[in-house]
Amino acid sequence: MFYDQLPNIKGLIIDMDGVLWHDTSPIGDLAAIFDRINKLGLKFILATNNATRTIDEYIEKLAKFGVPLSYDKVINSAQATGIYLQSKYPTGTGLYVIGQPSLRKTLEGFGMEVYDTASDIIEVVVVSLDFQLSYEKLKTASLLLQSGCDFIGTNSDNTLPTPDGFIPGSGTFIGALEIATGKKAKIIGKPEPLLYEMALKRLGTLPEETLAIGDRLETDIAGAQAAGIHTALVLSGASRIEEVKNYYPPPEITAQDLSELVL
Repeated sequence: MFYDQLPNIKGLIIDMDGVLWHDTSPIGDLAAIFDRINKLGLKFILATNNATRTIDEYIEKLAKFGVPLSYDKVINSAQATGIYLQSKYPTGTGLYVIGQPSLRKTLEGFGMEVYDTASDIIEVVVVSLDFQLSYEKLKTASLLLQSGCDFIGTNSDNTLPTPDGFIPGSGTFIGALEIATGKKAKIIGKPEPLLYEMALKRLGTLPEETLAIGDRLETDIAGAQAAGIHTALVLSGASRIEEVKNYYPPPEITAQDLSELVL
């Protein structure tokens, strides 16, 4: 139980993939876990780098696991990318998107115009995890980037945990285009600060009153540490105990899973 080490915590920022589930398989009794969090009087928000679902789709998935939540309890890198684009570019800016249909829907909701083929109107190439990735998509994105378009990646996770094992993540596709074009992507998700800033604002807690729980050292933990947020790593996802031994500064708490941290 994290309270033994961090009794001043008032809010939790909880990652999803590798913490709550492996794709369609929940990790532990999620209903019991969130019931305990509520009984402790803790504020919480779920914050994931995964941009393959809309917030509504995440709410629906959580409900199927017995965790009914309101819209404001979930944020992801797709939403953060939309907020970033809206702050930097005018309404109607042309985008070329490598990603799931949910990412396109999210970005259009922030006033962006998404094009399916190359066009002089396109100003930004946005790259994320795309289960229908093709050479033609990579080719189009590469040529647009070489022509001067800005390059944005939703998140840099190289892998995504599933019940079958780790599959290629957004960072794999972003890396391919960085190699092909010599151009570095602007990464929006963890370990960059925007997701954590959004989470703290919604929670209404200070960094020193907040615990970030994640499964990946280089994103969840590194980002939280940079933001001054307390950290707990669960070993149910990407990072392994051997990696923790060589990681500095280490997470303040390491647990097998979320159940061990909360129940």
